[in-house]
Amino acid sequence: MSEPLRLLIVDDEALARLRLKSLLQSLPEAGAVVVGEAGDADSGLALLQAVPADAVLLDIRLPGRDGLRLAAAMQALPQPPAVVFVTAHAEHALKAFELEAVDYLTKPVRRERLLAALQRVKQRLRPAPEPLPEGPALVVNDRGRVLRLPYAELLYLKAEQKYVTLRTAEHSYVLDETLTELEQRLGDAFIRVHRNALVARRAIRELQLRSDEAQADADGWAVRVAPLDEWLAVSRRQVAAVRAALAGDRA
Repeated sequence: MSEPLRLLIVDDEALARLRLKSLLQSLPEAGAVVVGEAGDADSGLALLQAVPADAVLLDIRLPGRDGLRLAAAMQALPQPPAVVFVTAHAEHALKAFELEAVDYLTKPVRRERLLAALQRVKQRLRPAPEPLPEGPALVVNDRGRVLRLPYAELLYLKAEQKYVTLRTAEHSYVLDETLTELEQRLGDAFIRVHRNALVARRAIRELQLRSDEAQADADGWAVRVAPLDEWLAVSRRQVAAVRAALAGDRA
């Protein structure tokens, strides 16, 4: 948060409120400012409705309505503040956290504990990052594991004798599906370069006649797959389609 953390202190002891304010003044790194103080729950609730606060430093033992009941009432506010209980009584901690308190400090409050509590308040108030948009992904079975692999990570799939190997830049996966089934699921993002191989269109970098028969079809054509710089055989009937894919990427 770039703005100062706005705090309200609710404690029926004036000396306790003064001590908290002194501690806060000694913690400039906390980036907090006291916007008000109250000696009882009703005054604290009224002050909150008039002066917005990010968090309340709240005692439990108060005249009239206690701090636990005040914390419950604050949850009904349009923008409820975070609550940090500050009390001499440790036995209410469980109930305090049931009310979603950020922290529970026992008196006398130590400087480092107060700082840690305020840091937790800031973390709670920090807006959650927007989720990244999810692109299309292939859900596959890899030797008994179910994985979700984004299309953007897939480079090629190659059929072996009884299985299909899927390659990404970092890993190889052995899949249970057939190459034909996978081709139907992947759609136009991938191109069949050979009866035994599918390649991501974006990963195709070069089509070339090669003399290395281990890397090319009997006709000699092969395609280079980036970023692996591996060559896969291209059948004669697929050469035109691969050329068109390369031309389309350059357009």
